[in-house]
Amino acid sequence: MDSQYTELVPVALPDSVAAIAAGQNRVIRVERLGMMPYEAAWAYQEQLLADTLAYKTRNRQAAEAGQALEVTPNYLLLCEHPHVYTLGKSGKPEHLLLTETGLTDHGATFHRINRGGDITYHGPGQLVGYPILDLDNFFTDIHRYLRLLEEAVISTLADYGLRAGRIAGLTGVWLDFEEGAANPRKICALGVKCSRWVTMHGFAFNINTDLTYFNHIVPCGIPDKAVTSLQAELGRPVPLAEVQDRLLVHIARLFDAILL
Repeated sequence: MDSQYTELVPVALPDSVAAIAAGQNRVIRVERLGMMPYEAAWAYQEQLLADTLAYKTRNRQAAEAGQALEVTPNYLLLCEHPHVYTLGKSGKPEHLLLTETGLTDHGATFHRINRGGDITYHGPGQLVGYPILDLDNFFTDIHRYLRLLEEAVISTLADYGLRAGRIAGLTGVWLDFEEGAANPRKICALGVKCSRWVTMHGFAFNINTDLTYFNHIVPCGIPDKAVTSLQAELGRPVPLAEVQDRLLVHIARLFDAILL
């Protein structure tokens, strides 16, 4: 698997140091993978998940034998995908509004996958993040995990002068999110899987995304709300690498992590 490791300025807080000393690994290795086919990214996630679960199996056996434990790794994969629609395990196939011919005509593919949630779109100009984290290194609370991912995106949008938030009962990050707002629109979708507290899948943050591709689905199974992007909101394209860097600062802060 071709990948590029990009070293960031480490963010080490006192709690992080204490956690590592106690056997919790708060280091997250960030891999900026660029444009990557969806199938390849999914396979890579599965490989990292399997490797981490193998660590945990060995640790369980070591604990039973009174032996020293290994720290488990954490990863954050950042990439873009060619045009693709993915359907979560709770999603409805009819929320894809294209036939096979229509998919071909739009240069897109379709995959049923094992994350939560309904249907979504990934494509060029969208920042996709796949955290492969052992939550035993941080906290064992999947709802808190989702809220912190959302908060990292909300904080990033605030850096650009945009006020974003959550809508009760709907995972993701929204603009015009207040109750009664005239035009609520999603800018970041989330869908995750967790196995023995190890996460995979993640978030899709629309930066310079071609929003017309969302016209061919019922986004996230929600028929009455719009989708937007950072470019659409600001009226200008935004460098994806710039957004990545801002987002990583907030992830490091919120997860009390060291990013490498």
